[in-house]
Amino acid sequence: MPDPGLIILVALASVPLLVAAVATAPRAAGWIAAAVPALLFVGFLAAAPAPGEQALGALPWLPSLGVALAWRLDGLSLLFALLITGIGALIFLYAGAYLRGHPQIDRFFGAIALFMAAMLGAVLADDLVMLVVFWELTSLSSFLLIGFEGGRSSARRAAVQGLLVTVGGGLALLAGALLLGGIAGTYRISEIAARAAEFAAHPWAPLVVALIVVGAFAKSAQAPLHSWLPNAMAAPTPVSAYLHSATMVKLGVYLLARLNPVFGGMPLWVELLTGFGALTMVVGAVLALRETDLKRVLAYSTVVGLGTLVALIGQEDPLAATAAIAFLIVHALYKACLFLVAGIVDHETGMRDASRLRGLARAMPLTATVAALGALSMAGLPPFVGFVAKELLYEANLLAAGMLPAAALVANTVTVIAAGVVAARPFFGRPAPTPRPAHDPGFAMLAGPTLLAALGLLFGLLPGLLGRVLVEPAAAAILGRPTEAKLVLWHGFTVVFWLSVATIGAGLAGYLAWHRMQPLLAGVELFDRYGPDAQYGRALRGLQRLAAWQTRAIQSGSLRRYLALSFLALMLPVGAAMVAGDGLRWPGLDPLPLAHEVGLVALVAAGALVACLARNLITAIMGVALVGFGAGVLFLVLGAPDLAFTQFSVETLAVVLLVAVLARLPFRGTDPRSRGQRVADAGVALLTGVVGGAVLLAALAMPFDTTIPAWMGENAAPAAHGRNVVNVIIVDFRALDTLGEITVLGLAALAAYAVLRRREVRGP
Repeated sequence: MPDPGLIILVALASVPLLVAAVATAPRAAGWIAAAVPALLFVGFLAAAPAPGEQALGALPWLPSLGVALAWRLDGLSLLFALLITGIGALIFLYAGAYLRGHPQIDRFFGAIALFMAAMLGAVLADDLVMLVVFWELTSLSSFLLIGFEGGRSSARRAAVQGLLVTVGGGLALLAGALLLGGIAGTYRISEIAARAAEFAAHPWAPLVVALIVVGAFAKSAQAPLHSWLPNAMAAPTPVSAYLHSATMVKLGVYLLARLNPVFGGMPLWVELLTGFGALTMVVGAVLALRETDLKRVLAYSTVVGLGTLVALIGQEDPLAATAAIAFLIVHALYKACLFLVAGIVDHETGMRDASRLRGLARAMPLTATVAALGALSMAGLPPFVGFVAKELLYEANLLAAGMLPAAALVANTVTVIAAGVVAARPFFGRPAPTPRPAHDPGFAMLAGPTLLAALGLLFGLLPGLLGRVLVEPAAAAILGRPTEAKLVLWHGFTVVFWLSVATIGAGLAGYLAWHRMQPLLAGVELFDRYGPDAQYGRALRGLQRLAAWQTRAIQSGSLRRYLALSFLALMLPVGAAMVAGDGLRWPGLDPLPLAHEVGLVALVAAGALVACLARNLITAIMGVALVGFGAGVLFLVLGAPDLAFTQFSVETLAVVLLVAVLARLPFRGTDPRSRGQRVADAGVALLTGVVGGAVLLAALAMPFDTTIPAWMGENAAPAAHGRNVVNVIIVDFRALDTLGEITVLGLAALAAYAVLRRREVRGP
């Protein structure tokens, strides 16, 4: 049986190989690329654990931090892995034909293969840190895919928006994961679930829940963080079909399902998931009715579906968990199918505006048939599996309190309308002119949506098979205990059945009125002016203004300000931490220092005052030299001749360099700073001196381990043949450190020399 960890490594290793293969044979790119996820799909089938069991594995990564490359293959992760690779194989084949002749097709397949590997790593991860790493890799690779056609401003904007929203959520997830691992004492998800009761009683539990939920909501486009998903339709259709129907947008749902055994039952968890899930269902439904672009209609209906999944997971009920898994599978099948159909329409006709497309069934009969099959499953008509899932959704939501039943009714009604807009309106009626002559595509583009639509019909006729093989193991992983999934095509004339009939009837009526309703909703400026997308634009502009102000305030070109900000950035947090953490310590010192020691300290202090108050550079340099040489004499008196000798050498060299530079600097009789600037500088200097002195005193109060100093003192002469221990430490014991410092200084000197020696290029 293949090891799941090995499959992840194969997926990662395939990325550069796939790029090279596609670059070598671009005309066969789709078939070459599809072979990779197809083989991985077979590998996961072979690695599938027995019902009720799971495959665990781990490799050491950061053992000192308790972090490992740990993976787990159970019913939930297996389901996602099969969706990622199975649908991925069909979309890779489709993409080869869709992008045929594109000059950067190899780059596209490299990015989408990297995304697939990242998704597999995320859903198989059993370590929180490993999950976050692959989570962020999906955000990065999706940025590359959404912005693939970077020549269009809409693609660039959508890519940046998707990256900012999902990475921002990823930062919240990282914080929540680190807190959760710290509280539980382990980052292994399978071990954290066993300590759920202890975690729920922790005072930081609400904060952890909130952070992780924000991360999941950003990835799975929950309102009000959903606007990036419809805008991401600027990406090529294979990207939309893969990322935004079956994989990336469901990664947040996966995270919520995976951590439900840890957080499930907590009031905050239930309220956040059911509340925002219901809100997302309604918001997505309303906004879907405003759109005419086929892909954006599907995108907003995807938002509706994601809200449904989140609300179901939050109910903490076996029936809701079963409904969530069943709907997740059904949604992936029909939504990927219809996204691919929308791409076919766009590819073959040159447009995808539902308000202008009519009568394509005559020129594209095969595409129209596939679209009808996918739409019937999406609308929830028997005998398609969408009907089975809709019955489960209604049955689960009827048991819930609050606005969930009403939200489910609205969401399912709009889903029927969206199915008609995407699959009926473009293909039926009097044919309308299109930019390109319409015709059915070739096998590579039709194979994927046809198979997905056929699976929707097959699983509808055999729902028990779907329930036993995929739904039950995944639902058990959500609940943390075994559960039975009763998926049947016919429940009888129940309340749920009549709700389904009412939904279809209302949806058909809404579809017939869509051409009148859509312009009215699209004309409401409230959505455009105050909606989430507008708020994102305002937030981004505000962030840019803040960054510009910060740059002007910090990067002012003034060395004085740079030094002041650097000292403040270091001393303020250190000082605050010492005061708040009771870090002030007073070492044991001799009560009465000797007179010559007091004199030397006074000499050093006098040199510092001279340097600060001097009115010309020569006097200032003399003050600085007095400080350095005074400190060297103090080292000598206190019994550190090696350190004193080094100090004398450094100070002598510094004085020589300063005097050499002095000839090129202007002599100023007055201080160019204003009174306020001098006071501010004095305050920064005083703060630095006080905090620095406090740190030194606290360090002296700590117990010292004399092992290393003693060893260096004993081995300086016999091992390094030097009696100046300080010099031996610098040039022998820490030779590589010193070499690195010298290299940095040398490069800086060369750069400065190049700048100073630069001359204007003279013409001939």
